[in-house]
Amino acid sequence: MKIRLAAYLQSDSIVDGEGIRTVIWTQGCPHNCFGCHNTCTHDFKAGFTEDIETICKDLSSLEGQDGITFSGGDPLCQPEACLAIAKFAKTINLNIWCYTGYTFEELIKMSQTKPVILEFLNYVDVLIDGKFVMAEKSLDLMFRGSKNQRVIDVKKSLKNNKPCVIKKYDYKENKNDYNFAHDKYLFV
Repeated sequence: MKIRLAAYLQSDSIVDGEGIRTVIWTQGCPHNCFGCHNTCTHDFKAGFTEDIETICKDLSSLEGQDGITFSGGDPLCQPEACLAIAKFAKTINLNIWCYTGYTFEELIKMSQTKPVILEFLNYVDVLIDGKFVMAEKSLDLMFRGSKNQRVIDVKKSLKNNKPCVIKKYDYKENKNDYNFAHDKYLFV
């Protein structure tokens, strides 16, 4: 099986989820959000294809990584390939984060006709959902670009059949903490 990528694996990321992560940059995105910082990943015909086995082999040789992050592009446009990588990542004890322009609710609805989406979600630990919205852009957010996007505990959400936001990343819950952290570094 192959996956279409925008770039090869990027290890040692500290901005694409909690901890030290390897990012898998998928190619192709239907959302075309105004202000997206990854517009080069939108074209479904751009990028290159790579064998899933090669990616898994490279993941197994990495050291010091807490997990992997699927980003792009929209990984949910290639759920079969992402599922195969996610299954392997779990066998080597990596946690999984995934960015998508779809909401959790949309993904659950889509999974009724495409069950592989739900199967993939069962391997994801944290989902950052929703399109980037320029009017909601904030530099005070952790791991996302606009306030409408949510950082979701997928296991808890699937169990409760509703999106469960991880409170430590919720801007509304921790607005003062975000401002304090931002100001602390702004004036050093």
